[in-house]
Amino acid sequence: MIHAGHEIRSDVEVRCDVCVIGSGAGGAVLAAGLAERGLRVVMLEEGGHHTRRDFDLQEGHAYPMLYQDRGTRATADLAITILQGRSVGGSTTVNWTTCFRTPPRILALWRERFGIEGLDEASLAPHFDAVEERLHIAPWPEELANANNRQLLDGCRRLGWEAAPLRRNVKACVNSGYCGLGCPVDAKQAMHVTYLPDALARGMELYADTRAERIEVEGERVVAVHAVVLDRATGRPTQRRVKVLPKVAVSSGGAINGPALLLRSGLDFNGRLGKRTFLHPVVAMAAIYEEPVNGFYGAPQSIGSHQFIDRGPDKVGFFLETPPLHPMLAATAFRAFGLEHRAFLQQLAHVGVLIALSVDGLLPGDEGGTVSLRDDGRVRVDYPVGAHLEESFRASSIAMARIQLAAGAKEVISLHDQPVRIRSEADLARLEEAPWGAFQHAIFTAHQMGGCPMGADPATSVVDATLRHHRVRNLFVVDGSVLPTSLGVNPSETIYALAHRARAHVAAAI
Repeated sequence: MIHAGHEIRSDVEVRCDVCVIGSGAGGAVLAAGLAERGLRVVMLEEGGHHTRRDFDLQEGHAYPMLYQDRGTRATADLAITILQGRSVGGSTTVNWTTCFRTPPRILALWRERFGIEGLDEASLAPHFDAVEERLHIAPWPEELANANNRQLLDGCRRLGWEAAPLRRNVKACVNSGYCGLGCPVDAKQAMHVTYLPDALARGMELYADTRAERIEVEGERVVAVHAVVLDRATGRPTQRRVKVLPKVAVSSGGAINGPALLLRSGLDFNGRLGKRTFLHPVVAMAAIYEEPVNGFYGAPQSIGSHQFIDRGPDKVGFFLETPPLHPMLAATAFRAFGLEHRAFLQQLAHVGVLIALSVDGLLPGDEGGTVSLRDDGRVRVDYPVGAHLEESFRASSIAMARIQLAAGAKEVISLHDQPVRIRSEADLARLEEAPWGAFQHAIFTAHQMGGCPMGADPATSVVDATLRHHRVRNLFVVDGSVLPTSLGVNPSETIYALAHRARAHVAAAI
């Protein structure tokens, strides 16, 4: 049963076996498995419950309805825009469907650097197999790649660089291109059409528009989860409260809201909570082509390149993908003003864009960013952009420009406040000379990781390899916040698999 906020008329107190806080990639997969075992599950989700009938393909409706902070979430200094979902289904409702298994080199790094055992390719394989079957994860046919993705594929091939079709979690996809605004035909196998219905069919109760504010702990055990009902129209708290009395509590609110909840609950026992937050910081390059690209149609991401994922022991690697080019997103990303901005949007049908995602957290000493609380209890994200990232931004932007020129672009444009314009390889020196880093150009993130990192040592991590909290014995964290580094791939499938694996551990703690 789903309880929408406006249907909750008075305070609620409910007992259960497991309280899962958050309905995204981690919480949904976990809850479905627990409900299948016959456990009574109560789920709290601060976002609203929406269906395909609400997804009208309008950016002006989707961002306030489906994204954190109505689509305006950013780091504290406003240097990095943070795209993150906020609805039943979490970010899976609005992500671009790209799925990768965790790279073996990342699993090996976690074992060597953080002492994490039991997370290797072989042990995770059954969990990946299971979620891939349920979510219909499969390669997207190369022949269905839209022109924007085709530029990445063609440009890389002409340069002799690696590029290949991506795997997507879709079923009967109509290739509309509006994944980021909520799928209007339920082709995207997001949590609100897969694992959450599975859990609801087995008796789970889901309280939407209900934000967990505090986890109450006595000694080393959770005794209650305190939540407030929100007014969906304004996002503001009402006077109505929900109190859950669980045998086990699970934080699955993601790598920003999850650490913030534990901080509000006074659970930072070792000073590591909210630390080592990673973002896969993104820079982009736009290109103008003679022929129409129409990057607002077709699967947003269907081609990727990992040509530069490993650039040696002292440089940040990056991987290359594409974004959708819907007008509001494109207008926000392009940093010019006035007539120059209007001229760019007037030719949007002929624009192709590539993005480069820097793989943060792998170099020794790279601690990423920090999630903390403001004085009024609201979440704050700080993320310093240092010299290694600046170098990665420069190198990746040059690589993207070369790909776009090789694919036939007549002009390549950076997203600096004063855009750098490239018309031939001879102009690439302009990118070498341009300033890179915070406040110099647009920087984004759609991948938030870390903040409650797992590890063997309770002094330097928050949860162990089973995702159980080191100190609070009936508290688990099952979401992207447990990742001790970034991944170098889109993180959704890693979270699905970790949640699938965590089912047995959480059930055993009842």
